[in-house]
Amino acid sequence: MSDDDLLFLPATRAAALIRNKELSPVEYVDAVLEAIDTSGPAVNAFATVTAEAARAAARLAEQAVIAGAELGPLHGVPVSIKDLFATTGVRTAYGSVVYADHVPDHDDVLVQRLDSAGAIMVGKSTTPEFGHKGVTDSPVFGVTRNPWDLDRAAGGSSGGAAAAVAAGFGPIGLGTDGAGSIRIPAGACGVVGLKPTTGALPYEQASDVFSNYAAAGPLTRTVADAALVMDCLAGPTTIDPWTLGGGRPRRMPQLTGDDLSGVRIGYIPRMANTTVSDDVQEQTTATLTALADLGAQVDEIGGGIDWIPEAARVLYFAHQFVAYGPFRDEYGDRLDPTLIDFIEKGSTYSVRDYRTAGLARSGLYRSVQGLFDQVDFLVTPTLPTTAPPAVDSPDGREPRLMNGWNAYLYPFNLTGHPAASVPSGFGADGLPTGLQIVGPWWSDADVLRLGAVVESARPWAHLRPPTR
Repeated sequence: MSDDDLLFLPATRAAALIRNKELSPVEYVDAVLEAIDTSGPAVNAFATVTAEAARAAARLAEQAVIAGAELGPLHGVPVSIKDLFATTGVRTAYGSVVYADHVPDHDDVLVQRLDSAGAIMVGKSTTPEFGHKGVTDSPVFGVTRNPWDLDRAAGGSSGGAAAAVAAGFGPIGLGTDGAGSIRIPAGACGVVGLKPTTGALPYEQASDVFSNYAAAGPLTRTVADAALVMDCLAGPTTIDPWTLGGGRPRRMPQLTGDDLSGVRIGYIPRMANTTVSDDVQEQTTATLTALADLGAQVDEIGGGIDWIPEAARVLYFAHQFVAYGPFRDEYGDRLDPTLIDFIEKGSTYSVRDYRTAGLARSGLYRSVQGLFDQVDFLVTPTLPTTAPPAVDSPDGREPRLMNGWNAYLYPFNLTGHPAASVPSGFGADGLPTGLQIVGPWWSDADVLRLGAVVESARPWAHLRPPTR
């Protein structure tokens, strides 16, 4: 096959070819690294490329295949790791001037699990400073661009991971999502992104584990790849108490194949946003029609729910102030201006404001959970528009986060429900649009299963951005 065909292989297919000795891990990793070298600078999806280590790992992976050793489910498959995850001996800068030369002495638990599954890290993907906003640019690594149009943003904060997957720089990216940071770039770049149920995957980055609203999750080109990554990463660890309960994975017996008879879908047309663009609405309607044609019952739902946008701002900005406020005094305007803006906003809230926001969060959870007494899934557009321009506002202070850009997304961080973005089509400008699928707690597999039905009805994985 051509190098381009190789670059756009699903991870499931690539792993099978490697196991069957039909694809060399060395050939595969070399093709990905060559693509990163030639096309990568224009997209700017990587903070650090680990070419030498990746090639060494590929040689070992090939030797294991030849020797008939036991192989992991991702053996020889290239992956990118967001620059918020610790990686032994490889710079982890968190997109920040504060840690520009930081080299950890340990691997994050999820990095360990990817390694155990046989995956090969080709680089650390870009993030805005400390992953704080919904577009990916940083004072250290610059602007990450959308492979479908280099003048447009890749989204964020896992924008590097999404852009890398969309551009063919490896079929899997590991990202994080605190207020839409997996689903925003998935929607903007036309890939699959899953924010799992809180506790489905360990989240070592949480500074306050009991009040955590962030999650780690996969970005991939196919739903099957996302499911494969989840299988490799799920499981308890004492690092994250949310994982220790284990949950009870939910599986709908009627959700098999492409027959959606008996499946109830609740469509939420608006949340904290007042508008949605015509082209996004058109693709959302077309996807919902396709699901209804397969037998699903689709009804509008969610009217009257308070999506607590102001309480969400209090929780989010207060965290920025506590976590990163000390850096403002030391580094001043060397920090991202938007981060400084968020820190300053967070400094104005009182303890009463913070506790009141926490109570509102509990109320939101109960409201959303109540919707699942009526339906099996919730569906929304992922983003209200296609990707904006890649350059932020002139003063760098435009807070797209929680200003409509992620209006459909942040509520499910606060409630902990699993939520996936899958491609729904393309807007009038030729850029991808996305559909968000949300399920009850521990229904991650069912959320992906419904995503696979969308993928079958409205295929996307064969499409490639013009950068290729």
